[in-house]
Amino acid sequence: MKTVRRFSWSKFLLFLLFLTIFIIAALIGIYIFETGPVSSDTSPKEITIEKGENYYKIAQKLKKENLIKSITFYKIYLKINSPKSLAAGNYELNEAMGVKKIVKTLNDNNNQKISTVKLTFREGLNIRGIAKIVEEKTSISADEFINKVTNKEYIKSIQKDYWFLTDSIYNEQIYYPLEGYLFPDTYHFDEKTLNSEIIIKKMLENTSNKLEPYKEKLTNNQTYSIHELFTLASLVEQEGVTSEDRALVASVFYNRLKINMALGSDVTTYYAAKKSLSESLTKAELDDCNGYNTRCVTMKGLPVGPISNFSITSIKATINPTQSDYYYFVADTNKKVYFTKTINEHNQTIAKLKKEGKWAA
Repeated sequence: MKTVRRFSWSKFLLFLLFLTIFIIAALIGIYIFETGPVSSDTSPKEITIEKGENYYKIAQKLKKENLIKSITFYKIYLKINSPKSLAAGNYELNEAMGVKKIVKTLNDNNNQKISTVKLTFREGLNIRGIAKIVEEKTSISADEFINKVTNKEYIKSIQKDYWFLTDSIYNEQIYYPLEGYLFPDTYHFDEKTLNSEIIIKKMLENTSNKLEPYKEKLTNNQTYSIHELFTLASLVEQEGVTSEDRALVASVFYNRLKINMALGSDVTTYYAAKKSLSESLTKAELDDCNGYNTRCVTMKGLPVGPISNFSITSIKATINPTQSDYYYFVADTNKKVYFTKTINEHNQTIAKLKKEGKWAA
C-alpha cells in the first residue's frame, strides 16, 4: 500500500515565516541601498531652497543634481521620519551624503550657506550700464546706485583710500565722478548685506589691485595725469578690439593731441548724448559742444573724463602705445580697423568700405 503524506501546517507556517523574513530583509536592504549615497564623490553642490518649498517639492531638484538615487525611496524616508519644516536658503550637499544626512543637513538652519549675488560687468560698460545690471540682479534700483556714484560727499569720504582718485573727478561737466574707475569683472556679494556702497568699494578695491603693476607709470607720467590716462584708456577700449588695434588707436590719439588736433571720436559723441552705439544721433547731438563730444569743431584735447570702464589691455595700450605716424582710423562692419596717415587716405578707405558694403556708419 502507498503511504499518503499528510499536509504539515507547521512546516508551511515555518516556510511562510522564513519567506516573510526574507522579503522584509530584502526590502530593508533595498531601502538602505536606495537611500544611501549616490557615489563617493564629496564635491560640494549648492542647492537653493526657495521660499514655500518643502521636502517633497525639492525631490526632483535633488534627483536632477544626482544627490539621491530614488525619488520614491526618498519620499518613503520622509514618511517614516517626518522631518520638520524646511527653511529657504542655500545649502551645500554632495553625492556621498545619502538621504538621511541630506535631510539632517537641510533640517539645521545653521547649515545654510551665505546667499550670494553674482554680478558681472563687462569691459567697456559705462555707469548707466552698470546701474542697469545692479537693478536687474539685486534689490537696488538703478537710480539708487547712480545717486550714490554721483554723491560727491560720499566719494570724498572714501577718496583717500584709493590712490587713483584725484580731484579731477569733481569737474562740474562730468556726468558721473566714478565713471571709468569701477573695474570690469565678476563679483560675488552677500545678498543679505548688499548695498550700493559695498558694490562701489569692492569695485574700487579691484581697480586698485588690478592697476597696482602700472601704478608707477600712471602716477609718474610727465605729460598726462592719472585722470587723463584713464580717460584716454576708456576711448581706446571703445574704439579698438584687439590689443594690437588698441595700441595703434592710442598712438593716433597721442599724435593728434601733440598737434592740437581734435580727436574726433564718435564714441565720445554717443556718450555725450547719453545714447548707446546702437542708437541714432541727431545733428544737434553731433554738433553739441560739451565736455565730452570730441567731434565738436571747437573742442581740442581729451574729453572731460572717462566714458566707460576699461580693460587691462586698454590701459597697457595707453601707457605703452605703438609708435606710428597715423592720424586717422576707421573700423568696418566686422570691427577690423584701418589706419591711415592723411585725410585723403582716410577718405579713400571709407569710400572703399562703402563700395564693399562694409561701411559702419
